[in-house]
Amino acid sequence: MNVKEILAICDHTLLSQSATEAEIKAVCDDGIRFGTASVCIPPSFVKMAKEYVGDRLKICTVIGFPNGYMTTASKVFETADAVKNGADEIDMVINVGWVKDGRYDAVLEEIRAVRAACEGKILKVIIETCLLTEEEKIEMTKVVSASGADFIKTSTGFAGGGATVADIELFAAHRAKHLKIKAAGGISSLEDAEAMMKAGAERLGTSRIVRIAKNQSTPAGTY
Repeated sequence: MNVKEILAICDHTLLSQSATEAEIKAVCDDGIRFGTASVCIPPSFVKMAKEYVGDRLKICTVIGFPNGYMTTASKVFETADAVKNGADEIDMVINVGWVKDGRYDAVLEEIRAVRAACEGKILKVIIETCLLTEEEKIEMTKVVSASGADFIKTSTGFAGGGATVADIELFAAHRAKHLKIKAAGGISSLEDAEAMMKAGAERLGTSRIVRIAKNQSTPAGTY
């Protein structure tokens, strides 16, 4: 698999607290140049970024990020606001505490509420695998499958752990057929990316694959 094929399923990501408008524009420029699936950026930059890129690139943003313990109403508002501002894709964080309490019905209800606020835009649900037991991961794969979301996603990258091949394989074994998988957090090489894709990931959240492409000597446009 070549770099271009991997880039095509990457959400090129910049979610640092200190991100500036210039840095967001640079990430968008990279996303367009290298043909990434989207750029994943903070909600406060969505309107600017969408106006900057127009139809040349999908804009993804995060909801309830990174901790997920906001109220459902606040997540729904964030989602509606992001869609109004031009977001094409939404990555929401679940309430991990509800999972620990066994409140799977509440988690399902919240995802469905965010799904409705997406107005048909792609929804990815971050379950923060590094904080969950295997049993909780399996149950959450079933919950996300039932929610109407488009993707189940491993991680925010802010909780001390990221995607693993074992977690992608676990998702793949227990998901509904329609549910896709996004691996995010700690994908630092082409080998990592290929391993995640082989395990079943159909989208990757990373900034490092673009950096690798930049460092290659192949002329732009032939990656």
